[in-house]
Amino acid sequence: MGKNDIEIACSLLETGGIIAYPTESVWGLGCDPYNESAVQRILDLKKRPLDKGLILVAGEFDQIGDLIDPLSGEFGDRLRASWPGPTTWLIPDPLNFFPNWIKGQHSSVAIRISAHPLVSALCNQFGQPVVSTSANFSGQLEIKSKADVECQFGVNIDYILDGELGGRQNTSTIRDLTTGKILR
Repeated sequence: MGKNDIEIACSLLETGGIIAYPTESVWGLGCDPYNESAVQRILDLKKRPLDKGLILVAGEFDQIGDLIDPLSGEFGDRLRASWPGPTTWLIPDPLNFFPNWIKGQHSSVAIRISAHPLVSALCNQFGQPVVSTSANFSGQLEIKSKADVECQFGVNIDYILDGELGGRQNTSTIRDLTTGKILR
C-alpha cells in the first residue's frame, strides 16, 4: 500500500465512489458520508435498512471537532481515553452535523477514531470521516480477506485499498456516550 493507493481511494470517495478497505478486525466498505447516493449504494449492496444507521471512522479529533467540542469535560474525557482505538461511540448530534442517512432513526452518530494506520491515513488524506461499515451482507458474517471482498462484491465497488487487518479478533465495541452502556 502506497500513498498513491490512498490518493486513488480518496479521489473515488470525492466523486461518490465506494471503496473496500481493511480495518482493525474486518474488511469495511466506505464512502463519503455526505454523499447520499454513495451511502444508498452501500446500503443497497449490504441489503441494510436505512433506519439502522452507519458507523463513521475518523483519523484524528480535528475531523469531528464540531461534534465533540461542545461536550462536557466528562464526555470528552471518555472519548480521549479510548481513542484512537476500537471503541465506537454513539455521540449526540443535536445540531445535525451528520445527515439522517448516516444516523438512521437515531439522534446520535456512531463514530470512532481509528488506530489502524491505513484507516487513519485514508481519513487524514480525505480530510474528514469516512463511512465504515463491515463488508458483508447485513446479518451475515464479517469478511476477513480481500479475496472474499472481491468474491462477494466484485464490480459493485469502485476500489479495494489493499492492506492487512489490524489483528483484532472482534469488531469495535459500540458504547453510548451519555449512558456509558455497551451496545455491542
